[in-house]
Amino acid sequence: MKTIIIVGSNKSGSSREALKAAARLGFFTVLLTDREIYLENRVDFPEVHQMILTDLTNENLLKVCIRGIQEQGKKVVAILSFIDPYVHVAAKLSRELNITKVPPDPLEKMEDKVMTRELLKDLPVSPYFETYNKEDSLETFIARQKSYLPLIVKTPISSGSKDVLLVRDEKQLMKCINSFLDKGSDEILIEEYLEGPQYLIEACVYKGEVHIIAVLEQDIKLFERFIVTGYTLLADMDVDFHNKIYETVCSILKRFQMDNGSCHLEMRLVNNEWKLIEINPRISGGAMNRIIEIAYGFNLVEETIKIFLGQEPKLERKYKKFVYAQYLTSDSTGTLIKVTGRKICSRLPGVEEVFIKPKKGKILHPPLSMGDRYGYILASSVNKEKAISIAKEAAKVIRFYIEPI
Repeated sequence: MKTIIIVGSNKSGSSREALKAAARLGFFTVLLTDREIYLENRVDFPEVHQMILTDLTNENLLKVCIRGIQEQGKKVVAILSFIDPYVHVAAKLSRELNITKVPPDPLEKMEDKVMTRELLKDLPVSPYFETYNKEDSLETFIARQKSYLPLIVKTPISSGSKDVLLVRDEKQLMKCINSFLDKGSDEILIEEYLEGPQYLIEACVYKGEVHIIAVLEQDIKLFERFIVTGYTLLADMDVDFHNKIYETVCSILKRFQMDNGSCHLEMRLVNNEWKLIEINPRISGGAMNRIIEIAYGFNLVEETIKIFLGQEPKLERKYKKFVYAQYLTSDSTGTLIKVTGRKICSRLPGVEEVFIKPKKGKILHPPLSMGDRYGYILASSVNKEKAISIAKEAAKVIRFYIEPI
């Protein structure tokens, strides 16, 4: 029985889409998870044929699980992950057990933001950065940063904006670094704060050939963290604009020596020059797989699985539409009583999908990370402005009723 093992998954978003895609492709699916609640609510995962509770941070335990699956007579053809920090771990296990040939080294470097910066430091795409180690003199380090303020401070393995902060003066910088040190960080990354429009680029590589899957404008709002509240997938682009993105992405992926796999890059256009914010060795989470499917008619997660199986992905666009994703957040803290407007919203012309994540009784609060976005509305149109307008107007129909704590 041909089997695909997925290491870790969220309940929704791209990682969950991977489980569904693997089952749809006819494979026996196994989910290795550290979330006991998933086993308690096993019925919520009909596409998962076998679920195993284990410590995802312990590679030896993961090997034991995989060998146990093989001893059951199942032929494991791929070990994959679509969430940080397990993307490279899955590839590493796959190589060690001689299952698939996608090398883990490029993926590991992408997952580590310091390694990424060091690898790309002499490319034009790289902004100013410096790392602070806890053995260093903090006063001396901060003194060196005076002329570069404001700055972005983050941990090397931050994801979903959880540990990414903007500091505007030396006092804030010291407080931020000390806060990360108190949380156990040994190394802290300081980066130039870049101003300019920000884009997300989804890309795939198959046998060394780079494919730009989608380019999306990001709407970013600064709460306590930088949170992306909207994405516009650009169905049409100026040729020079697209070509410059392609050249930049190729130059980056060449440094990582990525020959097969998928990734997404966040870049800002600063004074007509592309600067890399970050890169991750997987499709973006949340609604990204659905956004691309609505826009172009193919399932990127499914095609990524094919790449890991050594098969050529089918990335041809069946059609093209502008798609806007409007994410929903809470302005206040409290217990969710109810959500209204979903049915009305879903029936509005141009609305493709309405997703609400939290259940009744969930504590909501203003976002501290991307995970604190509580739903989204996807709208499409052949016109960019129309897609944006539909989604934003539809979002006004959704209402969260919250009881203050």
